[in-house]
This record gives sequence, C-alpha cells and structure tokens, in this order.
Amino acid sequence: MRRIVCLGMAVRDLVFEVPRLPAVPQKLTASAMHLRGGGMAATAAVAAAALGASVEYWGRLGDDDIGRELRRDLQSRGVQVEALTVPGTRTPVAAVMVAGNGERMLAVFRGRLDDSAGWLPLDRLAAAQAVLADFRWLEGAQSLYNAAVGRRIARVLDADVGDPAALHALLPLVDHAIFSQQGLADLVGSSDVEQGLRKAAAETAGVVAATLGERGSMFLIDGTVHHVPAPVVKARDSNGAGDVFHGAYTFALTLGRTVVDSAHFASAAAALKCLSGGGWEAVPDREAVNDFMKGSKC
Repeated sequence: MRRIVCLGMAVRDLVFEVPRLPAVPQKLTASAMHLRGGGMAATAAVAAAALGASVEYWGRLGDDDIGRELRRDLQSRGVQVEALTVPGTRTPVAAVMVAGNGERMLAVFRGRLDDSAGWLPLDRLAAAQAVLADFRWLEGAQSLYNAAVGRRIARVLDADVGDPAALHALLPLVDHAIFSQQGLADLVGSSDVEQGLRKAAAETAGVVAATLGERGSMFLIDGTVHHVPAPVVKARDSNGAGDVFHGAYTFALTLGRTVVDSAHFASAAAALKCLSGGGWEAVPDREAVNDFMKGSKC
C-alpha cells in the first residue's frame, strides 16, 4: 500500500445550498444546509485514502467540539491523524454557498491555532512515497518539505490564493506545485496562465501547473506546456474539487504514473466529486475513477 502524508488545514464547512450566487449584497433563502469536513490538506487526505493509499494527516485542530468532530471524521475515513491540539485554540470554519450549477462562494475563519512545528513526527517519512502540503501553515510545510528533500519522495504543493509570500518561500522546496488559476495570477501578477507558469517555474526545479475548473488543467513540464482537459459533467457541487485533484494526483504519482497520466487520473477524480455532490462522502474510490475514465475516455 502506498503511503502519503498530507499536512495543512482541516476545516468545518457550513454549506448552504442557494439558487444562485449573489452579485450584490442581499438575503438568500437556502434550500438546505450541511455540516461537512473540509480544508485543503484534510480533503486531499480523505481523497487519497479513498483511492487506496495509507494516509496520515498532519495538522492542527482547535481545542473545541469542531476539532474533535473533525478528528473522528478523518479517522472514520481511514486517515491516521497526527494533529496538535493546544488548550484555548479554535478550529477553522468556512461558510460556503453552493449554487444550483455547482459554483461556490465562501468565507473562511482560519481559527486560532498554534504555529509550532517541532512536534511533527518527521522520522515517519522514511516509509512514505509522497508528501502533500497546503501553504496555510508555513512552518509545518517548511519542516515537512525540508525533511523530505533528499529522500525519494514526491513533494506536492497545493498553491491557492491568500498568501503569495508563503508560496514564494515553499516553491524552492517542492517538485510539483499545482496552483489554482487565481493563486497563480496573484503570485506572478498576470492572468495569462502560460506566462504565469513560466514565471513560477523560475522558482522551482520541478513541475508547475494550474487547475482551470471546467477547462481542465495546464502543466509546464521541462519547458513544454501540456493541457489536460476536464471530463464534462453536470456539477452538483464543486466545493473541494481542487483538493480532491491534489490528493488523487499525489496518489497517482506514488503508483509510478507519469505527470500527465497522474493529471488525467486527478481530473477524473475531481469530476466525479463534482458530479456526486458535496462533502467527504462524495469522494470517489479507485474503482469508480478507473471505470469513469474508461467511459469518458479521459
């Protein structure tokens, strides 16, 4: 069984189903509300575990009921949890609006968490084939990547919006940096995806890529751009799809697949997540992804 460590955010999502996303301030009546697990690294960990990996989630959970619930939820999905809980801390929470077409809008409270990373069980990386981190906990991600450098371990970065300085600090430490489209634009100051990838590539010796939603993803590999289309599905909920992409991509790398093949596999997993609905319960397993790829010719 392939072993993966995912480090970073775990979040409680409060999801409201609304008829449309607001363009101006207004009151909307939700048709449903759900309490779900979320967070970049935590969702990637759930995805990799569902696909068949042995997964450890390393992160921080608040000293509150939300943190305890998230810990139990991760464990129930086959994820081993190594999470620091410091008295008085609070777990991150996100308010998410999901429209009928699957698009989403969210506001995130990042919690009050301890930034110390000295407790991380870095010796356990000897058994891992890959690590993945988001950039929300810079000290932890730096410790993880620095410990992984020199080992034959794939080092994957989930690079989203919010902290370009953290991304600049982490890019030299990874060999696979996968951005959201807006995260890449914020980093390089350009909305041109190919130009942005080439600028980002100057900061790392590895692969750089950007996910583009329903337009798929774009990878820059050894100076050559590869476009990986996304399967066409009727999305029910796109929340967490990018995190599923990262978890599935990392898992595929541990199987020895090429970067492009891993991207196709990840695109299929993310599309199935959008098709199936919201939450960790909508994350597909490996058999479902393989069957979907055969049917959609991914």
